[in-house]
Amino acid sequence: MIETSSNVTANDLAAKSVNEESTAESTAVPTEAASTVMPGDATTRGRMGNLKGVRIAGTGSYVPERIVTNEDLAALGCDSDWIVRRTGILQRRHAEPGQATSDLCYEAALRCLENANVSVDEIDLILVATITPDHPTPSTACHLQRRLGAVAPAMDIGAACAGFMYALVTGAQFVSNGNARNVLVIGADLMSRTVDPEDKKTYPLFGDAAGAALLVPSIKDECQSSDCNGAAAESTVQSDGLLAYQLGSEGCGGEMLCIPAGGSRSPITTDGENSVSRYLQMDGRGVFKWAVRVFDESAKDVLRAANVSSDQLSLVVLHQANQRIIDSAVSDLNVPPEKVFVNLDKYGNTSGASIPLALDEAARAGRLTEGDLLLLCGFGAGLAWGTALLRW
Repeated sequence: MIETSSNVTANDLAAKSVNEESTAESTAVPTEAASTVMPGDATTRGRMGNLKGVRIAGTGSYVPERIVTNEDLAALGCDSDWIVRRTGILQRRHAEPGQATSDLCYEAALRCLENANVSVDEIDLILVATITPDHPTPSTACHLQRRLGAVAPAMDIGAACAGFMYALVTGAQFVSNGNARNVLVIGADLMSRTVDPEDKKTYPLFGDAAGAALLVPSIKDECQSSDCNGAAAESTVQSDGLLAYQLGSEGCGGEMLCIPAGGSRSPITTDGENSVSRYLQMDGRGVFKWAVRVFDESAKDVLRAANVSSDQLSLVVLHQANQRIIDSAVSDLNVPPEKVFVNLDKYGNTSGASIPLALDEAARAGRLTEGDLLLLCGFGAGLAWGTALLRW
């Protein structure tokens, strides 16, 4: 644990260790130190696990039609060259005023079910990872369940940019334990609604999207029949699924990436007193350094747990936050660029949607074949992360 004196806050300590090459210049963040334990302390490491006998049977995604280019943002005073140089983003998608998160989820879900050749009435569970719900309540997942006409439990999971990974592991638990056969997992966010157009360094980073994956048992029906060799079936189970995963949180760094107002701690007021606080606020330098560190450590932990080397990986899909974060994060793993999937340039940072959106694009582009080993990692507000090694 890092101890702080009475006149040195946790934020002060974080500032000393941040990476000078940041995603964006630091914007205003709450000044209160949430804890004297800082991100990186040995007591805040993630929890390991594995889930066998589960696979992704299909994927789907949806992005709004409206394309917002860097040149479009120049009218707001944003520097197009700065955006490309510091982030690698060329454009992003923004939802229309009448669109909500569940609308994007619905389109992604339909595409996913079609891709997996599974009907709505076969869905056993719906999980939606989002921090931009249609309403505080009911959940976006329940809105989606209603629109699909599914007879299934549904719930939201709020872990921001790590949300899809949390939802993926949660859904895989149901399948692996035999309590569900078809779990629809969706990551979706309308991040354009959370950022301040006056914040020239943060506003260009984010976009809107939804991505979906359908989790099913990995053992084929024919391998459950009486003439199926038991040893062969056991071998199949042990080679499929989430071979290793790590979920973690470091809430002591929560103030580095947060929306201060809008919850029970600081409700939105009618007089506009906290109008700025209702937007996303980010310590870009601190988040950059934390993200690179947490991927490096969690990826090595996961690969070690699965007894897999980095050269055995077929594809690496990281949360699409920033091109420089991605480049820095994978450099220590010695993974060649051609094995790292990137679509950040087209969509920007779509928070919980970024990993399933990338997975769907990779699958449709023929980048994934049965038996491939995929390393997935989502990281962001919380601070929270999820890293997993998946057999495709």
